[in-house]
Amino acid sequence: MRAQSHVVGFILIIGIGVVALGTLTAGIGAVIDSQSSNADATRVAEEMNDVMQVVERTGVHSHRMTFADGQLRTSERTLRVLEGGAVEHEVGVDALVFESGERQVTGVAGAVVRGTESNAWLEREPPITSSETTSVLVVGAPALGADRVSVGGQGGVSTAIQTNITHERTDLGNGTFAVAIETNTPEPFERYFEAQNATVEREHFEGDEYESVVATYPTERTAYLVVHDLNLEVNDG
Repeated sequence: MRAQSHVVGFILIIGIGVVALGTLTAGIGAVIDSQSSNADATRVAEEMNDVMQVVERTGVHSHRMTFADGQLRTSERTLRVLEGGAVEHEVGVDALVFESGERQVTGVAGAVVRGTESNAWLEREPPITSSETTSVLVVGAPALGADRVSVGGQGGVSTAIQTNITHERTDLGNGTFAVAIETNTPEPFERYFEAQNATVEREHFEGDEYESVVATYPTERTAYLVVHDLNLEVNDG
């Protein structure tokens, strides 16, 4: 009877050890996946930052984005310029979105946003500048100009991106202006505009998927809208 008890005890110890080993292995796997996703997001943010450097560029430029696992896609987004509360100009800027697990990097309106919802920050600021000293507002609006595309996979993805950049400036005259950027990560944009002494609110415009951050500048400005058309092409491989 005592020998049988020893056998049962030994089997229980082995069973507990197997369960513990399995839990440890799963935990290590989760950590490795998280580290891989984080490394992908960091690398893509750096590469997307380069793609969004359009203000001082013209003509054809080539880029490459690489990641172990995830998806890179384009998505509809809109930038608007309002004067006296009414929409005067509307630009389909669209967004370049990378997702890997819970990690997300988004290039929209010239900005590069890393993170999701409330846990997001700007890796690159949008090219929208305001000066109370000179009373000038320059709204840069980098527009992807791309078809709807989606590429991705597991085990290593390398995506070629080509841009052919052109610029068009429109003199908006004098007035009280606001800028609205459609985004699913509003807080980083709110912080950016508040630092420019703009009054910030959120508004959902008809036809948009997401709310827009609307930044209204406090005094009359001479404003310019500069559309930087990327004419972006994404190729798998």
